[in-house]
Amino acid sequence: MKIEITATTRKTQGTGASRRLRIAGRVPGILYGGSEKPMPIELDHNEIFHKLRAEVFHSSILTMKLDGADRQVLLRDVQRHPFRQIVGHVDFQRIDADTKIHMKVPLHFINDDVAPGVKLSGGLVSRVMNEIDVMCLPKDLPEFIQVDLLNLVAGHSLHVRELTLPDGVEVVAKVKLENPVVATIVIPRAAIAEEEEEAAAAAVAAAEVPATAQPPKEKSDDKAPAKKDEKKK
Repeated sequence: MKIEITATTRKTQGTGASRRLRIAGRVPGILYGGSEKPMPIELDHNEIFHKLRAEVFHSSILTMKLDGADRQVLLRDVQRHPFRQIVGHVDFQRIDADTKIHMKVPLHFINDDVAPGVKLSGGLVSRVMNEIDVMCLPKDLPEFIQVDLLNLVAGHSLHVRELTLPDGVEVVAKVKLENPVVATIVIPRAAIAEEEEEAAAAAVAAAEVPATAQPPKEKSDDKAPAKKDEKKK
């Protein structure tokens, strides 16, 4: 999917110039990277504001129409107003088709509602990571990486090395070496406490059941032999 953004070269620089741009509905920015020098640019605030709301805009190769020419760029940084919905500054990086790029890519989780740990054990999925650092050529950059939790059971975790990555994409070496947890399924404390209470109640009930009563032994009749002797007499 081709995503475009329009920009123009910024003629003036400095704090005062940037403030005037923002008042006029423009956003100051910078384009850097590659063999060219950093270039100050400006963009339409409404356009960049709405583009930034899409997740894919943050993790895709963008086509920047700069002064009529197309350039392939990545969004690298965004500065926003602390409490107003205003974009203050944006940074873009030029890319080279033959040079690998380092990028954060979002994780999309599937089958979390039918995982054995959820469906059979009543557990809850805890998403420890929502994005991951990857390295790849620009043409191989995925919009997201899918995380399948179909076989995850309660008390177990899915780690970075277990992810299925698209062709040409690799996890950044440091992250791969550390192999952090991506997601896990945990049993809620309330459920654990309820199971423990049920087990304790069952143990108490078992202890209170009396031992099986033994039938009384028959008493020998001492008088019977005496009666027999009397008859003989």
